[in-house]
Amino acid sequence: MIKKSKSVFVCSECGFSSSKWNGICPSCGQGNTMNEETVVETSSAGKKPRLKPKMTQSSVTQIPMNKVDINEETRFKTGFKELDRVFGGGIVKGSLSLLGGTPGIGKSTLLLQICKYINKDLKILYVSGEESKRQIKMRASRLNVENENLFLMTETNIELICAEAEFTHPDILIIDSIQTMSSPESSSIPGSVSQVKECTNALLKLAKSLDITTLMIGHVNKDGAIAGPKVLEHMVDTVLYFEGDNQTSYRILRAVKNRHGSTNEMGVFCMENEGLSEVENPSEMLLSGKPHGVSGICVACLMQGSRPLLTEVQGLVTPTNFGNPRRTATGFDYNRMALILAVLEKRAGFHFSNMDAYINAVGGIKLDEPAADLSVAIALVSSLKDAVVNDETMAFGEIGLAGEIRAVSNAENRIREACRLGFTKCIIPYHNLKSVKNKEKYDIKIIGVRTIRQAVEEALA
Repeated sequence: MIKKSKSVFVCSECGFSSSKWNGICPSCGQGNTMNEETVVETSSAGKKPRLKPKMTQSSVTQIPMNKVDINEETRFKTGFKELDRVFGGGIVKGSLSLLGGTPGIGKSTLLLQICKYINKDLKILYVSGEESKRQIKMRASRLNVENENLFLMTETNIELICAEAEFTHPDILIIDSIQTMSSPESSSIPGSVSQVKECTNALLKLAKSLDITTLMIGHVNKDGAIAGPKVLEHMVDTVLYFEGDNQTSYRILRAVKNRHGSTNEMGVFCMENEGLSEVENPSEMLLSGKPHGVSGICVACLMQGSRPLLTEVQGLVTPTNFGNPRRTATGFDYNRMALILAVLEKRAGFHFSNMDAYINAVGGIKLDEPAADLSVAIALVSSLKDAVVNDETMAFGEIGLAGEIRAVSNAENRIREACRLGFTKCIIPYHNLKSVKNKEKYDIKIIGVRTIRQAVEEALA
C-alpha cells in the first residue's frame, strides 16, 4: 500500500472540505472558517476489493415500535439538584454529553465534584489530556473528592482510551477535554475539525454500544461557541454551556440541546474555595444587591423551564452629547430595545429622541423572553422621569406595536414566586387575569393593564 498526503481546507463550522481555500464556506456561508489540514490517503493498488457482508436472519435487529420499553431509561443523580434539573432529572445512562465554557469557568471542577456526590457504587473513569494524575489528585484533595471507584487516566490517544473503557467497562466516562484527543486515523493535529469529529464519533459508538455514560469537556472559541465543527453538537445527546464572569463568583449552566429533557432549564452555581456550590434560590441571589429608592429599576419575572426567576432590570436615560443618541443593551436584545423605545415615544408620549438609553440585566441573566418587555419599558420611563418604582413592585408582559400589553404564559407561577419573595404589587397583562385562579389566596395586589401608558402610570404611582 502506498500512502500519499495532501492538503485540504475544512470549514470549522460545518465540516465542509474543499481542495482549495474559499473566503466564504460554500456549504454554510460563514466567512473565514476554512482551515488547512493534511490528510493521508492510502492507494488501492494491489488491494483486494471489499465484499459486502452477507446478511443473515440473525443479523436483523429491527423490532416493532410498540415492543420498545421506554421505562427502561435509567438516570444517574449527580448530587447537584441544579445540574439534575438542567439534564432533565439526571444523566441518562449511555448518553453522550458535552459541557462547554470559557477557560477557568469551572468545567473540570464541576465534573470532578460529580465524582464526589454521585453513587459510590458506580465506577468512574476520568481521562485527562491536559493534566497529570498528580495535578488531578491535588485538585481532588482541595475539593474533598474521595471515591474508591474513581480511576484516573492521562491519555490523548482515543483508541487506547476506548480499549481501556471496553476492558474495564466503567459506568461513567469523563473526557477532559475533547480538543486534546487525537485519533491515529487522522494525520491532522489535535483540536482540528477532522480530529474532533473522529474522536467524538469513537466516543459515541462506545457510549451506545456498551451503555457507558460519557461526559466531555469542550473549549469555546472567541465567539463563545464550542471549538470545532458545528456537527459536533449534532452528534451528542446533550450540550451544556457554562456561563459567567471570572470576576464574579456566580455561574449559570444552560442546556442548548437535550434529547432527554427540556432546553429551557437553567442551573445557578457559586464558585467558592471548596469548589462549586449550587444556588437553590436564584431569585433571592439576583435581588440581593438591589438598591433602594433609585430610579430606573424594575423587577421582571422570567420562566426558565418550569422555574420562575425574578431578576432586576436597570435602565438609564441621559441627555446625549452626540449627534445620534446611543443605545446599549446588556442581556437584552438591541433590536427589541429599539422597538420598545419607538412604542414609548409613539404610543405613550415619552420622548427619547435626544436621549442616550441603556439597559442592563443584573447577574448575567439574558432577558430573552417577551414577558420582560414591560419591565424594560418601566425602567426606561422611570429613569427618564427620575421617578422611583416601588421596591415591592414586579411587572411582566409583552408589548405590541400598538402599545398594547399582550398576555404571556405561566402568569400564576410568576405571581406565586413574587408573593413568596414578599412583593406586594404585581402589574400583569389584563388578559392574564382570567388565567389567575383564586386571586384572593395571594397576599399581593394584582393589577391588569391594557396599554403601556396605563402600566407606566400604575408602576410610578
